Amino acid sequence: MDVYDSAIIEFNLGNFKKALVLFEQVLQSEPLHVTALIKKGNILGKFAKYSDAISCYDKALSVEPKNALALINKGLALHYLQKYPEAITCYDAILEEKPKSALTLYNKASSLVRDKQIPEGLEILKKAIVLDFSCKYKARSDVDFEQIQKTPEFKRLVL
Repeated sequence: MDVYDSAIIEFNLGNFKKALVLFEQVLQSEPLHVTALIKKGNILGKFAKYSDAISCYDKALSVEPKNALALINKGLALHYLQKYPEAITCYDAILEEKPKSALTLYNKASSLVRDKQIPEGLEILKKAIVLDFSCKYKARSDVDFEQIQKTPEFKRLVL
């Protein structure tokens, strides 16, 4: 079994520190290994090292500019850094290719609401709910929607 396969196994088992070391070994020999870069970014994100995670996603995107996994994870990392407009740009890049991605629409709605673009955020959230009904339940308890949970518009969407 090679180092990459071992890294994937450790990652899937939740042994993130060990997986990180192994992904770094993979990247030493193959610096632009897209999946290893994305997985390394995911691990860094779990450790709240969002800027470092974004660097990994950017490297992956330099190889595959439309990689949806790298874009959505970069968007999430930017969201956690409160860089909402930049996160929305990542989500929009995915939506150009996959306009019916409920997860991407949901994340875009979260960033829009956090960026105080509430009517737009609710409109996008409505689209996400139409595509995936579970978004309705997820939004009810999502901290990103806390500031609007008591508004009639939000209640109409999720209750």
